[in-house]
Amino acid sequence: MDATTSTLVVIEVYDNLMRAEIAKSILDSAGIFCVLNDEYISAIYSVVAFPIRLMVRSEDVEDAQQLLKNENY
Repeated sequence: MDATTSTLVVIEVYDNLMRAEIAKSILDSAGIFCVLNDEYISAIYSVVAFPIRLMVRSEDVEDAQQLLKNENY
């Protein structure tokens, strides 16, 4: 199954674009497909109103959560 047909799941919500980008970079480095949802809207408007959601494929949730848990960012 490829990323275009997989169900995406929110695994983390950020109020800081830099932290969201770091988390995405960690997952990208591990080969886990992920996207940041609302990253551009939150840069324009209040982050409180539009938090940034990190999303991964449903089959990658456990691996992604474990990777982010082990990182200190």
